[in-house]
Amino acid sequence: MGQVKKVVLAYSGGLDTSIILKWLQDTYGCEVVTFTADIGQGEEVEPARAKAQAMGVKEIYIEDLREEYARDFVFPMFRANTVYEGEYLLGTSIARPLIAKRLVEIANETGADAIAHGATGKGNDQVRFELGAYALKPDVKIIAPWREWDLNSREKLMAYAEQHDIPVDFKKQGKKSPYSMDANLLHISYEGGILEDPWAEPEADMWRWSVSPERAPDSPTYLELSFERGDIVAIDGKAMGAAEVMEYLNRVAGGNGIGRDDIVENRYVGMKSRGAYETPAGTVMLKAHRAMESLTLDREVAHLKDELMPRYASLIYNGYWWSPERRMLQTMIDASQDTVNGVVRLKLYKGNVIVVGRKSESDSLFDERIATFEEDAGAYDQKDAEGFIKLNALRLRIASRRKG
Repeated sequence: MGQVKKVVLAYSGGLDTSIILKWLQDTYGCEVVTFTADIGQGEEVEPARAKAQAMGVKEIYIEDLREEYARDFVFPMFRANTVYEGEYLLGTSIARPLIAKRLVEIANETGADAIAHGATGKGNDQVRFELGAYALKPDVKIIAPWREWDLNSREKLMAYAEQHDIPVDFKKQGKKSPYSMDANLLHISYEGGILEDPWAEPEADMWRWSVSPERAPDSPTYLELSFERGDIVAIDGKAMGAAEVMEYLNRVAGGNGIGRDDIVENRYVGMKSRGAYETPAGTVMLKAHRAMESLTLDREVAHLKDELMPRYASLIYNGYWWSPERRMLQTMIDASQDTVNGVVRLKLYKGNVIVVGRKSESDSLFDERIATFEEDAGAYDQKDAEGFIKLNALRLRIASRRKG
């Protein structure tokens, strides 16, 4: 393994990636560069610097990527109203291509021979990281310790940590969360523990970002979201960047019991997995975006987008963000958003996102003169409907006669 002299590790500063850091140093005898990204996980990332320094790391990258993540990954995905298997808003999936991109860029900057990640051999993340890395740097060497080492249980990991004096933070706290969690601006996910039984209800104290709908306020919260070309650019008239929009909506929607989901999904590697998710901002964004499109998007364009969305969602879920087919679909999706401009008014109440108004001064396709149930002054001739119906019924009538 001597051919690897320097490796860039996706490093959270937690127990698993700290063990990986030491394992890379011992197994490959190489220099390790650490990369820690702040993508809105809600925890301090700076402590990772001290931990890495204590383990002899000389090149340490700690970066605030929240705005890039929201602007260049989450927002483009929501222009497509993306939902995987009817429920999952892809909070983990959409973060991986950004991390893969920075791993490759840092490897190029530092002259590293390889990159490494802490994803297990059972999950989707290994696929997402590596497909992204290969798409951006075809000859990159990737080290996935979970596929190489024999530390395949929590007991072995703990023994390794103790043997090598790797700090185990939760020992000081006296307890450890039973769940495997991943968080960023779009969501926080929970797996493991009692969630491995798909019949078991999640424990009430598991949820971190939202109150239960039962405990949400008795009075609704109203919001007005302003859209430009399919993206939210202001809330209640206040201009905001992409990350600020998501942070605000996470706080307000979570406080109204919005965004919880409990899913059994199909992993790309073949198994079914049960996970619980909190996606307050994303739940609001999806509802509002569809409302804005309902007013401003041509019917056939909207229907075509809906037909293509499941394919687009699968591409993101399975790790193909950097693929030519995803880029092609994105070009079409983005072009459809030229007219998605206006304001949507929402009511947030006890876990519900309710659309109560939508308007567009520039791009509304809603014509009150034609849609009205009152006198329309000749804007629509109802007699035209007879021929329209007969022409569309022609094949049905011919088929019926043949059967007769």
